[in-house]
Amino acid sequence: MRTVLGVAGGIAAYKACHVIRRLRELGHSVKVVPTASALNFVGAATFEALSSQTVTTDVFDEVDTVNHVRIGQEAELVVIAPATANVLAKLAAGIADDLLTATVLTTTAEIVVAPAMHTEMWQNPATVANIATLKRRGIHVLEPAVGRLTGPDSGPGRLPEPETIVDFALAAAADPTTPPTASTGSETDDSASSTAGPLHGRHLVISAGGTREPLDPVRFLGNRSSGKQGIALARAAVAAGAQVHVVAANIDSGLVATLPPGVRITNAESTLELQTQMHAAQAEADAIIMAAAVADYRPAERTDSKMKKTGGEGVTLNLVQNPDVLVGLVESRREHQVIIGFAAETGDPHHSALDYAKAKFRRKGVDLLVFNDVSDDRAFGHDDTAVQILSADGGDVTASAEFHGSKDEVSEKVIEALVSRVECVESSA
Repeated sequence: MRTVLGVAGGIAAYKACHVIRRLRELGHSVKVVPTASALNFVGAATFEALSSQTVTTDVFDEVDTVNHVRIGQEAELVVIAPATANVLAKLAAGIADDLLTATVLTTTAEIVVAPAMHTEMWQNPATVANIATLKRRGIHVLEPAVGRLTGPDSGPGRLPEPETIVDFALAAAADPTTPPTASTGSETDDSASSTAGPLHGRHLVISAGGTREPLDPVRFLGNRSSGKQGIALARAAVAAGAQVHVVAANIDSGLVATLPPGVRITNAESTLELQTQMHAAQAEADAIIMAAAVADYRPAERTDSKMKKTGGEGVTLNLVQNPDVLVGLVESRREHQVIIGFAAETGDPHHSALDYAKAKFRRKGVDLLVFNDVSDDRAFGHDDTAVQILSADGGDVTASAEFHGSKDEVSEKVIEALVSRVECVESSA
């Protein structure tokens, strides 16, 4: 297969060398098209030696063969790894000011981008919007890994390993209609949904688990969510016919293994990582269920070494508020997109847990709110639960009768409520 490998100017450009080698070992030809900045990290001679083809960056090179058009026309697959925030912005805007962006604009082949950048750039609203735009246009996006970045930084934004990039890209080329998944163990290989059911053909994104906010390399602030409810919701959604993408926050691998084949899994550790993954997934979702327990606060600073206990005094932590992920999803929702939130509440001498849940429903702006009363150690980690589903009819917030049973049984009730809401939204459109 005639493959074009675009290489943008990031520190991860060295991994492109291994991508070239792997593609050639599998029998594919590789034409490397770097940006001018990429050559500051890896020289043209290296790319030429590995690919056995000449390397150029300018649209005015080889003008006699109309090179800036011909490369894209002849390509059967275009892969950009790493894809920097700058290149992603150009692709989203349709800019073609160098050989790589011109190639993308002229090709009709499948396009795969593997973003790599610092966490702040990956989570910037501009980048989130550009990724959503590219996905809507059918460009395949391999989500960045979470790990060590340049210098002391760590977080989402790391370029996945070359084998993962190659496997993802070849899967996209082989079956463009099925979203490929990374072969890292965090995602399965096939698209799963029942062939029949009220959610057949719908794409559903579910967050599950509990976020962790790192204090140092070994400690974190967390919560008691196991992810059992979110995983049960994913199983129920597949049974109803949906294509399901789970954004999993710190869920035990044994629990994840209970998902049906083909459910897509994206991992997130902290609230900011979960926010990024959910906004990236929102672009293709018909409905979103935010079942993850998200930390309201995170440490203002994270130390690079373990905090040592000194003397007999305690320690004071400075916490900053996390963004409200659910409200952000509601504010950026597409037309007719249904959003369901979860509320784990306790009562106090002033108000009941249900009173607090109703207030949260009004504040969040969701279509439905699934309410758990977690007083007296209920709900978290247990196999059974009890919920009420809040909705609004006009200006009044009403709560359903309490559903009690296993988390699978309760999930079926939540999915039934989702189906009814989807049908209601569509009938009023």
